[in-house]
Amino acid sequence: MEEIVVFGTILTMRQTELFTRTRKEAPKDEVSVNARLLMRAGFVNKLMAGVYSLLPLGLRVHQKIENIIRREMDAIGGQELLMPTLQPKANWDKTDRWETYDSLFRFTSHYTKNEYALGPTHEEVVTPLVQDQNLSYKDFPVYVYQIQTKFRDEPRAKSGLLRGREFSMKDLYSFHTNEKDLEKYYEKARDAYFKIFKEVGLGDVTYLTFASGGSFSKYSHEFQTVTDAGEDIIYLCNKCKVAVNKEIIHEQKDCPECGEKKLKEEKAVEVGNIFKLKTKYSSAFGLKFKDEKGKEGDVIMGCYGIGLTRLLGTVVEAHYDKDGMIWPEAVAPFAVHLIRLGIDSKVVKFADDVYKKLEKNNVEVLYDDRDASAGEKFADSDLIGIPYRVVVSEKTLRQAQGKLEKKKVELKKRSEKKEKLVGVDELMKLGA
Repeated sequence: MEEIVVFGTILTMRQTELFTRTRKEAPKDEVSVNARLLMRAGFVNKLMAGVYSLLPLGLRVHQKIENIIRREMDAIGGQELLMPTLQPKANWDKTDRWETYDSLFRFTSHYTKNEYALGPTHEEVVTPLVQDQNLSYKDFPVYVYQIQTKFRDEPRAKSGLLRGREFSMKDLYSFHTNEKDLEKYYEKARDAYFKIFKEVGLGDVTYLTFASGGSFSKYSHEFQTVTDAGEDIIYLCNKCKVAVNKEIIHEQKDCPECGEKKLKEEKAVEVGNIFKLKTKYSSAFGLKFKDEKGKEGDVIMGCYGIGLTRLLGTVVEAHYDKDGMIWPEAVAPFAVHLIRLGIDSKVVKFADDVYKKLEKNNVEVLYDDRDASAGEKFADSDLIGIPYRVVVSEKTLRQAQGKLEKKKVELKKRSEKKEKLVGVDELMKLGA
């Protein structure tokens, strides 16, 4: 079997060894574009409403998104950890959220009779965790984040990966000794989020959106991606390119950034949020610090979330056509879909040689070496949506003269209609 490097920078695979299969039709109970395409293409499998398995292709996309997020979180000082999903009731009692958190999965142990929650969020875990470190004021600020599975008892799990009961999420928490420091970091996190959404292919359609800050501050901020699949309503300001959510628009009719009164209503999906928690959780757990004069104060907190599986689904909703998905290069499962047409020994050898050369040059490639018709292979390639399609056939073989490097193949971008003949050496630049 071909070697597959899953967590590194290289991933090559023969399609005959991929255990998942494409489907001509999506399940009839799925209406969202993201679920229909991801399931048909073999990226995800539905276990039940709101719960999906990530299959090899889908997991690869998820890992690409993870790595983009990790890079930006590390760049603003975040330290990655992994906290438990299983959380004790006592911690939720301290914050008075055991009975009030609507979507909390609660259960009682058959053996200990203790009550637990499956974590929908991690303020009740991270706050006592940091408290347990006995930090001096000199040790602050502290920034920690995780990428982890969350659980929420959604009353209406729908829209495929956009609203699930089990999903992956990145949550970052920051801890400060004063509000000025929190404000400074909040701006850094906001800028990092814009970089993330731009890289995954949503930069042009994702807006910083003013939301209610509740009891913490006047505003919090959501990142909303405009799409017809959205369940949220936002109001865009064309002057300063920010938005306000439906909750805010009921309180004020103009843009909170520039005062513009003409705002455009759009449907959108919330793909991230940043929130100033201030001292709500630190005071509940007694997370304090003493300053250089020995004066005691509550630690000030912020939180910053991105739903990864929701983001994956949103990318699909933003990048598809009638034939399938069109993955942005940064998150595509592979850079190249190499398609061999025919079983003639010369064609097979030529295609195998191209595959080996791509592999040697660290180009991520899925090699369709199946004994299937050209129509089936092209339809599957469009459905899967890898950025570049490379075809080797008897036709291209007739163009092949001399050494492998000088031979021609047919190259087509998934986002374009026309193909062209290029030299094999040109392929080595793809996905770089």
